[in-house]
Amino acid sequence: QVQLMESGGGLVQAGGSLRVSCVVSGRPLRLSTMGWFRQAPGKEREFVTAISWSTTTDSADSVKGRFTTSRDNAKNTVYLQMNNLKAEERTVYYCAADISTRWTTRGTVNGYDYWGQGTQVTVSS
Repeated sequence: QVQLMESGGGLVQAGGSLRVSCVVSGRPLRLSTMGWFRQAPGKEREFVTAISWSTTTDSADSVKGRFTTSRDNAKNTVYLQMNNLKAEERTVYYCAADISTRWTTRGTVNGYDYWGQGTQVTVSS
């Protein structure tokens, strides 16, 4: 059974930084596309960034230059580094795994097979 577990969320001041981790269990990470999404109450889940098995990355325009993702296949872990956080980015962040090697669906919720439970990021203004 594949499970994803995020950690590292918390409280940070606007302009600050936070790193969130996602550990995958039950399956080797190395061939999976891994994505990060966020969802505010009453809104749809929103693509943030993704990393392919070959470490190609892509990010939403709203976070480019501030958020990055990386992976450590030996640890079966993916990271989301968030810099210069804004108050409006206070929400729950989710990691997701696409067990195929697709890249074309990286920005869509339906492009992923497994999801973590989410971690809360609170940004104070």
